[in-house]
Amino acid sequence: MPAHLAPAALPSDAPLPPLDIDQPPYPGHSRVIDGRGLFVRPTAPTTEPAEREPALYVHGLGGSSTNWTDLAALLAGYVDGEAIDLPGFGGSDPARGNDYSLEAHARVLARAIETRGRGPVHVLANSLGGAVCVILAADRPDLVKTLTLISPAMPDLRPRRSPALLIGAYALPVVRALLDSRTGRLSAEERVRGVLEICFADPSLVPPARLAEAVAEQQRQLTVPWMGSAFAGSVRGLVRSYLRWGPRSLWGAAARIAAPTLVIWGEQDRLVDVRLAGRTAATIPGARLSVLPRIGHTAHLEAPEQTARLVLGLLESRSATGQSRRA
Repeated sequence: MPAHLAPAALPSDAPLPPLDIDQPPYPGHSRVIDGRGLFVRPTAPTTEPAEREPALYVHGLGGSSTNWTDLAALLAGYVDGEAIDLPGFGGSDPARGNDYSLEAHARVLARAIETRGRGPVHVLANSLGGAVCVILAADRPDLVKTLTLISPAMPDLRPRRSPALLIGAYALPVVRALLDSRTGRLSAEERVRGVLEICFADPSLVPPARLAEAVAEQQRQLTVPWMGSAFAGSVRGLVRSYLRWGPRSLWGAAARIAAPTLVIWGEQDRLVDVRLAGRTAATIPGARLSVLPRIGHTAHLEAPEQTARLVLGLLESRSATGQSRRA
């Protein structure tokens, strides 16, 4: 591993509950915000006092709030989390005006935090969601307490390895698979397995229960009329963001982030080049970095316990810093 990618995030030794790989996704509900339904899944026990700080989990391209079941379960004793479906994905309504730009997604997340009434929150986000939350943290620092970015879809100045090209190459077969699924030429399980081949370093390690859940979610999404436009629109919004330069670019936004930030990257990420990990952490003031060996694009799914310990390390560091400042 190059020296500049050496792990810098210190994991916590706080106790974690046993990981139950058979735990079903947290139940959720639709929350109407500005006339549109956003599907959210509370991920902390509701029977306990609400003493934990709030957290928000944001999925990647083509994903949903079900992607956070394992990590959220491990962190439920420490944060009062909600996993959210971005507009057009999962159980959420399509975006207003068919606007799937990163800025539009970020505005929706900001409103979700505001209407919950418990901001600022700890934000954890992956891939497309990571890029969206870079903008959220830069533009609305009042709403973000800490930021954990898991393989965020940041731009690459090297054309041959640009995430725009890689995600575009990924999006084409996914859209084609979506069409094939709807016409019966490709099953939901075949499509899910194809996505896992791209996102996981070792797809064979996916627990059977999680594979079954992903297939069931895929079958459900095939019945949603706006799924294709939400996916394609979000790809276009991401690619357009890569064409911006200066302060309004994603790199410009990253440089404005004030929240304590943890960057987690899989060393075998096939979608967003791991060589962007060092630049991302260096651009965000004071950010921590951890590059995980034998992990792909989705560390929260592939290594939830390791990811949870890194997140808790960030929260502990923030808490210690806050206490020292008050002393």
